Amino acid sequence: MDMKVLVADDSKVMRRIVIRALRQAGYDGWEVVEAGDGAEALRIAQREQLDLILTDWNMPELSGLDVLNALRASGSTVPVGFVTSEGSSQMRQLAEDSGAQFLIAKPFTAETFRDVLEPLLG
Repeated sequence: MDMKVLVADDSKVMRRIVIRALRQAGYDGWEVVEAGDGAEALRIAQREQLDLILTDWNMPELSGLDVLNALRASGSTVPVGFVTSEGSSQMRQLAEDSGAQFLIAKPFTAETFRDVLEPLLG
C-alpha cells in the first residue's frame, strides 16, 4: 500500500530514527515528508494529501497537539499519531480526546510501529 507520511519533529536525528523504524517495520515503500517544527508540519498537512502524520508533542512554533487541533478544526480526518517522550496516562488521554489515533512513547522499536499501524491500515 503506497502511503504518504509526514514525520514532524524538531530533532533531525529523531526524524531519521522514526523513518528508520518505519522502514524496519516493513513500510519501506512509503513516501516520507519531513517537518522541523509544528508550523511547517501544519503547512505541509494543509497542502499535501497525506495518509498519516507522525508528530512529536513538543516542538517550536506549534506543538504536535496544536497541529492536531488545527487539522481537526479545519475538518481534516487524516490519522495523526504522536511519537514523543511524553508517555504519561494524562498525555495519552489528552491525545485520544483530541482525536489522535495513537501515542508511541520514546524509546520505541520497529515492532511498536507495526503494532499501532497494522490496525489502522486494516
